[in-house]
Amino acid sequence: MALSNKLYDAIVDGKAPLAQAIVQEELAAGADPMALISETMIPAMDEVGKLFQEEEYFVPELMLAGRAMKAAMEPLRPLLAAAGAKPAGVVVAGTVKGDLHDIGKNLVISMLEGASFKVIDIGADATPQKFVEAIREHQPEIVCLSALLTVTMTAMKTTIDAIKEAGLRRSVKILVGGAPLNERYAMEIGADGYGATATDAVALARRHLGLAN
Repeated sequence: MALSNKLYDAIVDGKAPLAQAIVQEELAAGADPMALISETMIPAMDEVGKLFQEEEYFVPELMLAGRAMKAAMEPLRPLLAAAGAKPAGVVVAGTVKGDLHDIGKNLVISMLEGASFKVIDIGADATPQKFVEAIREHQPEIVCLSALLTVTMTAMKTTIDAIKEAGLRRSVKILVGGAPLNERYAMEIGADGYGATATDAVALARRHLGLAN
């Protein structure tokens, strides 16, 4: 549909108000909410991730596209809830204790939401106990830990250890990310995966849930 092509472009171009307006037009014309998401919106975010990996897009463009996706989802959420539609998966995300940086976390959340995940954001400077409580309350399949400072990297291991001690480790996959991290460190602290970028985080989440990328 022509409007769907416009929606695709609006998301890729990071035009939030336009993306939301187009979704409302589509719905008024009788479009199926799930079809809009699966056939237009998710492919648009996949394209954004591709452009980022190819270094044609950078963090500002990624954030704008994430906002456009979020805006486009707003008119759809009540319809999906009424229809009993389930998210691709449930994710708890937070920046670990001692680290107040949340730009990277917010970017990952935007990309995950764009890929139809339900994300519970527990914020920055999140204690291990806060992660444990969020896992117990929301029963996610995936937990994302973020850190920007080298001195807070150890809080990731402390958090993973707390999840283990609470008897919750086997119920979740733990993904970590942030500027000072690497794959080796992620494995050393017992994480299930490391993402260097927000698009990596989405790919890992999909892979761990057995979803096609």
